[in-house]
Amino acid sequence: MKKKASRFQLSQLIRNSGVPVLLAGGVLLMAGCASAPAPTAQMAVSKAAVEHASSASTTEFAPVELQSAKDKLARAEKAMAQENYELARQLAEEAQADARLAEAKSESVQAQKAARDSQDASRALREEINRKAQ
Repeated sequence: MKKKASRFQLSQLIRNSGVPVLLAGGVLLMAGCASAPAPTAQMAVSKAAVEHASSASTTEFAPVELQSAKDKLARAEKAMAQENYELARQLAEEAQADARLAEAKSESVQAQKAARDSQDASRALREEINRKAQ
């Protein structure tokens, strides 16, 4: 005849058998399988950044960086459609960074051009003053 296990014996069995570890592992496994939420806000921010960067000067002075931003945004949109949200978020962030880089490069090239133009004008003015002084 079998004896019924007491509460104490059951709790000892559970503690010693690793059931809590298995339960905790199962919970973590289920949490890990849950997909990341759709990065809709990041997509919107990245799209706005690419659109803002798509000016005539950026197209002229930083075409490679701008095209990279556009390509990554297109890939992010494709990943969103396939519900690969982690990849979509990563590509959207990269697109945003590339768009900002394109803008910064364009502004830098324009500033360098303006500085050269100013130096050329200053040099021409000095030459004119020197000619008149002679």
